[in-house]
Amino acid sequence: MKSRPLLFLLFFTMFLSAAEHYARFEPYERATIKAAAAGEILEANLSAEGHRIGDGVIVRIDDRLDRLDLNRSKASLKLIARTLDLTRQMLPGLKESADRQARYSERMSKLSTASQTQKDQAYSAAVSARNQYLSTLEKESTLQKQLLDLQQKISLLEDRIAKKNVRLKGRYLYRLNVRRGEYASPGMPLAVADDLRRGKLVVYLSPEEIKGIEGKRIWIDGKATDLHFEKIWKVSDEKYLSSYRAEIVLPPRFTFSSLHKVELK
Repeated sequence: MKSRPLLFLLFFTMFLSAAEHYARFEPYERATIKAAAAGEILEANLSAEGHRIGDGVIVRIDDRLDRLDLNRSKASLKLIARTLDLTRQMLPGLKESADRQARYSERMSKLSTASQTQKDQAYSAAVSARNQYLSTLEKESTLQKQLLDLQQKISLLEDRIAKKNVRLKGRYLYRLNVRRGEYASPGMPLAVADDLRRGKLVVYLSPEEIKGIEGKRIWIDGKATDLHFEKIWKVSDEKYLSSYRAEIVLPPRFTFSSLHKVELK
């Protein structure tokens, strides 16, 4: 008969040691999307707010001048590429001509029957042919540099245009912070988007709860689970000074923003 109060006291102590925490089921990740380029906002898809976006543009910043510049740059690139190709086709013939003129000049210089005027003319022709070849070779290098510069410019313009068309893929648009007609500056918050593929419960554990946590089981809403804490902070929380933040990550089987009881036993 004396063992019953002892067993009851032990059970009551175990029950008290399993502290109750209440956590809101949150999206696994929430991101604030900021403007990477400046310009007037031409479109802000307010109808997409509160919906999961498979793949679509939610904000479009004025990119008309960028697109015009891109089209011109691509046209210039084609012209330069064509000129570079023709220049390269000319080089073998010019080199052969320069080599021949050089050999002819060398032979003329050794002929005793040739006049000095003939020798000078042969030498001038060789120098002229050599300079024409070197000039064309220099033009090839200049065209190649222009080609590389244009390719880099086109890449930068395409990147800028892409950044001015803010796109979501498989994300939930929680909030749009801008409206059509406003002006966006770099770093300005445009939207808030959530990753709903997973969710998390965030609780704040006491030092006593963390001790031996590997051997404790997580209970949610009074039911035992096989879940574990994906992350436990080793530094106490700046808001809850005597507690440590811990996250449970799980599939979206609960309604987001719903409240759940979490226990460790």
